[in-house]
Amino acid sequence: SFFHPWRTAVALDAARLSDGSTLFKEYPQMKKVFSLVLAGALILAAATAFADAKRLTLATGGTSGVYFPLGGAIGQVLTSKSNGALAITAQATGASGENMRLVEAGDVDFAIVQNDVADSAFNGKAPFRTKLEDVRAIARLYPEYLHVVASKDSGVTKLEDFKGKKVSVGARGSGNEVNCRQIFGFYSLDYKNVEPIFLPYGETADQFKDRQLDGFVFTIGTPNPAIQDITTAQEVVFVPLDGAKADEIVAKFPYLVKDAIPAKTYKGQENAVPTLSVQAILVANKNMPDDVAYALTKTLFENLGDVAKAHNKGAEISLQHAADGVTIPFHPGAAKYLKEKGALK
Repeated sequence: SFFHPWRTAVALDAARLSDGSTLFKEYPQMKKVFSLVLAGALILAAATAFADAKRLTLATGGTSGVYFPLGGAIGQVLTSKSNGALAITAQATGASGENMRLVEAGDVDFAIVQNDVADSAFNGKAPFRTKLEDVRAIARLYPEYLHVVASKDSGVTKLEDFKGKKVSVGARGSGNEVNCRQIFGFYSLDYKNVEPIFLPYGETADQFKDRQLDGFVFTIGTPNPAIQDITTAQEVVFVPLDGAKADEIVAKFPYLVKDAIPAKTYKGQENAVPTLSVQAILVANKNMPDDVAYALTKTLFENLGDVAKAHNKGAEISLQHAADGVTIPFHPGAAKYLKEKGALK
């Protein structure tokens, strides 16, 4: 039968010779030999287990963003908690758009992407010129909220009040700006009756603090350091996105989800702020074997506590919301697990 070196060593150590002495006491050199055999066998067993693991590459984002450290945490947990089935390497990338192309080409096995980007890529909408139809969803991870923020002095309390105001809508062509274009029309706003300022988050925060902007829109996870910095320096208004107009937006763009920025996320924000959110989701190539996708999904959701210990965003991942805002097809392996748990119909 199978050779167990540690059991063999224990048995021999306990074995008695005819004079009553043990084998290892009588022949101490034998103990050294068996110790070496035991160590070698254990190393070989560990190497064999690792060799049998399915090696996967997880595309994340830039090293200064959320996707990269969160992806590292997920990779670490999947590797350590899959009983040797998975070995994950997290890879820094240019985030969502690049990740969709990498997964489609099979250059990486799975990736973290924004769900609206996934929708555009799968359906061949701008900025994608062709459909990336080989990408499948694994699960939703956490929300990225639309923060609509105005200065107290601007008099803005609802989105329609931004008419004639200077509003930072994010870098030109960014996902942030796309979200502004999507929602503005429902509030009778466009780039003709507001003054759009195309700035990334850091520069937006600087100009807002210098009173050069009336407001801004950030699509981002919470808490956002730039907004934290702003709210410690001045009083702001968090503009809600709710009611019938929010329903209309979600009906047209189903990857947007009715949500709320939790109360006391930022200084002076005592109450939850109704808003919309996009979702950070996991996606994989459709050719990932079903059993691998199942093991990946199962291991993730059954070890969320460990993910949360490694990165605070892990606390926002939940089985209950695993299908929220996902508009591309699920991978069959992931769908099997989510259906077993009632998270997917």
